[in-house]
Amino acid sequence: MYSPSPPEPSSQYTPPRMQPRFVPTLTEVVHVPVSPSASPQHEVLSVEQQELLIHRVMQRVDAAVSRRLSDALTELVSAHTARLIPLLHQEIEAVVRTCVSEAIAQELHGQST
Repeated sequence: MYSPSPPEPSSQYTPPRMQPRFVPTLTEVVHVPVSPSASPQHEVLSVEQQELLIHRVMQRVDAAVSRRLSDALTELVSAHTARLIPLLHQEIEAVVRTCVSEAIAQELHGQST
């Protein structure tokens, strides 16, 4: 007769999850009456009111775009600066090494004559 061996303990073994004793279920659908007065009333705007509305909306959009563009550019410049810093360090190091080597060579050359 075959008898399976118990599972070996391992880090991949997870015990079975216990099912909850009570699971709430939806038993009733509630319909909310919609009254005609709840719908927004659209009023006709005069030309001046339309122009004022357009002007105010454009001011808000301009402010929002300016703020977001500024934030995006700040992040972009910061990211590019972070990538440039190691390259700048390498270039500065190379220039300093060259200048020091030339200065030492000039001093040694000046002393030997």
